[in-house]
Amino acid sequence: MTSNAAPEDSDGEDDLAPLPAGSPNYMTPAGFRRLDDELKQLSRVERPKIVEVVSWAAGNGDRSENGDYIYGKRRLREIDRRIRFLRKRLEASKVVDPAQQTVRDRVFFGATVTYVDAAGAETTVRIVGIDEADLERGQVSWVSPIARALLRAQVGDSVQVRTPAGPETIEVVAISYDGAGN
Repeated sequence: MTSNAAPEDSDGEDDLAPLPAGSPNYMTPAGFRRLDDELKQLSRVERPKIVEVVSWAAGNGDRSENGDYIYGKRRLREIDRRIRFLRKRLEASKVVDPAQQTVRDRVFFGATVTYVDAAGAETTVRIVGIDEADLERGQVSWVSPIARALLRAQVGDSVQVRTPAGPETIEVVAISYDGAGN
């Protein structure tokens, strides 16, 4: 989830993607930096600008038809909701640097894994944190079905992945931790 858009829920409590009970929010160092940078940008730059606009608009009289005031208040709520979300995520995070992985012949968090499906199609994915997952870039969350199936596998292992079409067998053909700390 790499979107900078504010989550939709108004209370902020349901904004968190589900983590397995009792599990920390595993992240790569780069994923942690991205969320922390976004939090700083919202807190130090965007929020103060919007507060300034809202204050100016409030001083212009009738607020019920003042677009700057109405939009500003709405945007302020979105920013505050996103700030709460980011703080919760960062507080619950456990940064794991895949470059520090000592057991490199098995699939663990941060691994880049190439596998072949039953049709012979080769796919490469990197196992990352929930907030870093981006299928278009080949990054899958460690709680996704594919990552769960691959975890602890070795090159040559065949594992079962639960898909909407039913179980699928895939074979691990390569595991790498190179450049994984980015």
